Amino acid sequence: MAGVQSCQMIREASCHCGKLALRCSGEPAKISLCHCFDCQRRTGSLFSVAAFYPRAAVEIIQGNAKGFRRHSASGFDVTFHFCPECGSNLWWEADRLPDLVGVAVGSFADRNFPVPEQVVWAEEKHHWLQLPAELPSHAQNPPQAIPRK
Repeated sequence: MAGVQSCQMIREASCHCGKLALRCSGEPAKISLCHCFDCQRRTGSLFSVAAFYPRAAVEIIQGNAKGFRRHSASGFDVTFHFCPECGSNLWWEADRLPDLVGVAVGSFADRNFPVPEQVVWAEEKHHWLQLPAELPSHAQNPPQAIPRK
């Protein structure tokens, strides 16, 4: 329709001190809650929640990030990007998911952010933590979908 512009969801994520920020366009391709020990150490919490966006939908709008690359429990390398001022880990790029960028859901500071679609690395979850029973849970990572040709 002429004259009608599409309304695309725009969300902004920032670090603790506000010197590093991202703009994410559209809805995430997926949202995952991860219990792996690496995410526990990285966040200082019992789990991490990531919104995975297509790479083209994520834009740095403020600041410069430092990077840290490591081998992950899934067997692939991951590069984490964090604020050099406050140390907040704002986003990461996993070799396992080359077309997606993971953004820390807490960095959006949005209590209405959508619920995770899945739980991964549940075998490393703290035994006393209870999550909604309807969340699909995987002992490690779920199998990746085979790309269509």
